[in-house]
Amino acid sequence: MSSVAAARSGLTYLGLDVHRDTISVAVLRPRRDAAEVDRIANDEPSIRRLVAQFPDRRRLRACYEAGPTGYELARLLDRLKVHCQVIAPTLIPKAPGDKVKNDRRDCRRLARLHRAGELTAIRVPTVAEEAVRDLCRARVDMVADRSRARLRLGGFLLRHGRIWREGSTWTHGHERWLLAQRFDDPALATTYAHYRATLSARDAALEAIEADLAGWYDRPPFADAVARLSAYRGVTRLGALTLASEVGDWRRFASAPQFMGFCGLVPSEYSSGRSTWRGRITKCGGGHLRAQLVESAWAYQHRPQATLALRRRQAGLPPEVVARAWRAQLRLCGRFRRLHARKQCRQVVVIAVARELAGFLWAEMTA
Repeated sequence: MSSVAAARSGLTYLGLDVHRDTISVAVLRPRRDAAEVDRIANDEPSIRRLVAQFPDRRRLRACYEAGPTGYELARLLDRLKVHCQVIAPTLIPKAPGDKVKNDRRDCRRLARLHRAGELTAIRVPTVAEEAVRDLCRARVDMVADRSRARLRLGGFLLRHGRIWREGSTWTHGHERWLLAQRFDDPALATTYAHYRATLSARDAALEAIEADLAGWYDRPPFADAVARLSAYRGVTRLGALTLASEVGDWRRFASAPQFMGFCGLVPSEYSSGRSTWRGRITKCGGGHLRAQLVESAWAYQHRPQATLALRRRQAGLPPEVVARAWRAQLRLCGRFRRLHARKQCRQVVVIAVARELAGFLWAEMTA
């Protein structure tokens, strides 16, 4: 709908600039070019009073930027029968010379661009979907905490000349070596004990949250998606749950390239006239989704095979799902091998494979 048509349709647009304690509200009424601006408290009674000012809520159109305040405002407005969209912040049009930013200008711009149809809305997850997604992201945070604890312990040992030279770290052999370390100085021994205790606590917390996540593999709303996604090599059931919770509705993407762009795995491009320039990947969208796809893509560096773990995950699935997963494995393993023969950087190779894996997974979930 054009801005002129929207202005004549009798719709009132609310641009909301949301913060923790306050909301700046721009009210753009029909057949008006300038919006009225007010500031209210960010709580349910204030929002209800704002909506009550308009007798016909069906003619209200509200929007606000996605951010740290989450989706509770959108859900509240939905319960109040107000149509609300959550806007992707990075896709809001902005003039190159616009160097002034404040809450009043931001909410006015949101209302004006919303009426003009120039904003891109994101999908608001259900409460159940967001809850499982938060649990998956909490696990990622705990993995990062464990990595930091390992780095601190390794740095302490390196400073005191205790160096592991028998292969990979954090294996059973490395653990036995850590248990055998002794320090004569009481302060050093106490420091080492604290580092070890911290790492043990991080390991226990990670095991506990992974056990909690395992209870969601076979429960709605992600049971079917987890079963089908985990049929693909490199996608464990935990990885499948992470992908499913991050994406939600796969059918909102019209094509595989559109989904690849959502994952931020497509190269950036600047082309004009006869010149074409492509750079690094855009890294748009959620980093958790992209990281999981990249982690899964590393599995395709090996030759195609149906491992025991993969066969267990595929047990009981329809034959067509298993066949699609095998075709994807043949394609991606060959792709990894050919690119690795040409490219010096393996990270470039795995990103390319992750992009194609995203396409295969989209095709599976929309089949």
